[in-house]
Amino acid sequence: MVGLDDPIEMTKGPESGNHTLLTGFVLSGLSSHPELQHLLFFTFCLIYTITITGNLLIFVITMHSTLHTPMYFFLRVLSFLDISTASVVVPKMLVNFVAEDRSISHMGCVMQLFCVVLLAATEWYLLAAMAYDRYVAVCNPMRYTIIMNTRACRSLVLLSCCSGNVVSVVQTSWVFTLPFCGPKQINYFFCDIPPLITLSCTDTSLYEKQIIMTTVLVILTPFCLILVSYACILSSILKISLAEGRHKTFSTCSSHIIVVTLYCGSGTLIYLQPKASYYQDAKKVLALIYTTVVPTLNPLIYSLRNKEVKEVLIRMMGKLRKKSTSA
Repeated sequence: MVGLDDPIEMTKGPESGNHTLLTGFVLSGLSSHPELQHLLFFTFCLIYTITITGNLLIFVITMHSTLHTPMYFFLRVLSFLDISTASVVVPKMLVNFVAEDRSISHMGCVMQLFCVVLLAATEWYLLAAMAYDRYVAVCNPMRYTIIMNTRACRSLVLLSCCSGNVVSVVQTSWVFTLPFCGPKQINYFFCDIPPLITLSCTDTSLYEKQIIMTTVLVILTPFCLILVSYACILSSILKISLAEGRHKTFSTCSSHIIVVTLYCGSGTLIYLQPKASYYQDAKKVLALIYTTVVPTLNPLIYSLRNKEVKEVLIRMMGKLRKKSTSA
């Protein structure tokens, strides 16, 4: 870990003369007001506890034998991604709320950025796979079990992970080939691409265009695929004659639309203008949405209001009560 007063390396760049290359960074956090730090600590500590508890609960529940379907398989993976995303960002943020030293080492920053991009990109592709799963379930129910077999589901998850890994390796490598100089304070609560490139002392216009292209591929392309899937689903819903059937089918898909909208909106606004500093505080709020808010809401939106999940949860709680009383 690099402290606030640690030495920094001096070198000379071919384009911009003498530079102070940073061997570590300082995260400014969400707020600079000392009186808010403890309040923010307890607030996000509670949010993190809810995130971990809720997603672990869903992960365990969906392993029940009655829930061995593609939809719940994808939900288990989603829960794992949400736990991982929150764990990469929130613990360091909590420490910075109460610690005087808010520094993060160069390698720590590299690993944090790599993990955040990997998990975010993987989750985007997974959400597209989940939309395809709902499309097949609603529009082609007779062949659902054949199309969405175990091998197909595992292949979609593996493809999502591999795609996310490629995006993360490329983005992280490009960011940390930039020369960083000047003040080493990152105006953010974790190491992310937009605040990092603002510290670079070289022209980043080409890299900013690359970020926009990546945003289109990683966020907007899956989003368009999701929209097409739900357009087909909506068309099928309108053909259902019974109002009860329409409501049940739409409620199954509406939760997915909510998460996708939150995720797409926050990610797109952050990365389509990566170096824009005039709404940096707004970017922090948007980053909070996909790193803390969405992982907290996912268990409630996707699973805990689901009838099948509730039934399994009630049965599991009943068994635990019987064991505790018999003991």
